[in-house]
Amino acid sequence: MDAITQGNTHHLRDAARQARLDIRAGNWQSLTTGMAPGIVQGNLVMLPRDWAAEFQQFCRLNPKPCPLIGMTAPGDPRVPELGDDIDLSTDAPMYRVFRDGELVDEVPDIRALWDDDLVGFVLGCSYSFEDALVQSGLPMRHLENDTKVPIYRTSIETAPTERLRGPMIVSMRPFQPVDAIRAIQITSRFPNVHGAPIHFGDPARIGIDDINVAEYGSPVDIRDGEVPVFWACGVTPQSVIEVAKPPFCITHKAGHLLLTDRLNAEFAVL
Repeated sequence: MDAITQGNTHHLRDAARQARLDIRAGNWQSLTTGMAPGIVQGNLVMLPRDWAAEFQQFCRLNPKPCPLIGMTAPGDPRVPELGDDIDLSTDAPMYRVFRDGELVDEVPDIRALWDDDLVGFVLGCSYSFEDALVQSGLPMRHLENDTKVPIYRTSIETAPTERLRGPMIVSMRPFQPVDAIRAIQITSRFPNVHGAPIHFGDPARIGIDDINVAEYGSPVDIRDGEVPVFWACGVTPQSVIEVAKPPFCITHKAGHLLLTDRLNAEFAVL
């Protein structure tokens, strides 16, 4: 690695650490879209120890929506493989708390909820491949609009384990056909952050009745000649939690992600 590249790497990681410190201090409780460009962001799931091995298996069976990039030891909120100082109990801007599959709270800090029984999981996020799309000059409507990417519940069922099952959640970005082909090629190089799309074209074929009504995020206009392109999304575990109803679970709020010290470029497959 030359001196310029090494300097840029240090700069990116320093920016991510500073953003985490701001989040940890409660100074940022909003979307992490566009924060620390070039840095991997992660979706979060935290479950009791007796559900952890099964969730890990669920991730292996469903690598598109649940690409597992980090995991904690029971009771330890640290994820050293993603960053020396990362603490899952403080470092996301907003968390969702589920009891028996029901959303009961959204909070900016879960230190009071963390205990020795919890195991944390970090899943790759589409913000990583979005960075590659932007670097390739491909426009994305939600970034132009400064809104969260639209996210939809589909009729596609995830591969089940004994207790974990539910519908896949997807994110959507519209492109002109030539750009859609390029986007497919680019995102195929990022299997650890959802990889290639799971569908493009008619939303009804994957159970989306109205493209103008998003489950999360803000719908975007699809212009003449554009095709909607759908990627598996790391919010999928939240739909699974609603179906499986574990006694306790904590996730991130959609769009409010963990910033790691890993570089998007490290996740690319050449």
